[in-house]
Amino acid sequence: MSNHEFTVADLKRILLEGAGADENVDLDSDILDTGFESLGYESLALLETAGRIEREYGITLDDEVFVDHPTPRALVAAVNELLLGSVAA
Repeated sequence: MSNHEFTVADLKRILLEGAGADENVDLDSDILDTGFESLGYESLALLETAGRIEREYGITLDDEVFVDHPTPRALVAAVNELLLGSVAA
């Protein structure tokens, strides 16, 4: 289990490793408040991303994590909240 903070850079790395990037989307631009669908990531890619986050960080994400947290900013905050909870437990 990793106990360090989950960052936008971590998310970008995991997205690229798992699903690549849409050629029309620059992940190095300001994507924090852009929806994953607008970034070109659909359900299968997001499922792969969730699995990679769970394995790498030793947490379990809710099945609706991308519905409840549809942007990179929201997802990073949710993952960090879970990480803090797992450290405190």
